Amino acid sequence: MIRAKDGDTVRVQYTGRLDDGSVFDSSVEREALQFTIGKGQVLHGVEQAIIGMRPQESKTVLVPAAEAYGPHRDEMTTEVQRSQFPTSVQLKVGQRLQIKQKNGQSIAVSVLGLSDSTVTLDANHPLAGKDLTFDLQLVEIT
Repeated sequence: MIRAKDGDTVRVQYTGRLDDGSVFDSSVEREALQFTIGKGQVLHGVEQAIIGMRPQESKTVLVPAAEAYGPHRDEMTTEVQRSQFPTSVQLKVGQRLQIKQKNGQSIAVSVLGLSDSTVTLDANHPLAGKDLTFDLQLVEIT
């Protein structure tokens, strides 16, 4: 039976969990994830875990934060005046927003904190600084 290798297009069922066991993403209730190994379409640690697997084989892999979304960087949090947001926007802690930067590019941020006059925003990826565990099943090599 063939094994997955660099350059193969594969379909994978996965469940991603945090250290506390909570699931942050899963393909189990939807189509398997399809990607080409070596193209950087998924986390490097997931790609490496798939290499050498046979169709229908399963394994669990830990992807450390440094190899996933990197460390949580404090310099990517900022406090802005609440007046910079339209009054029609109902802000909530944990809410994800798209913010347009001065250079015209948009970035995704999370609302970390709210006061009467300020909003604390975090531009880190929501999974930055977290080790990720993936339960993987190679469905097929296409």
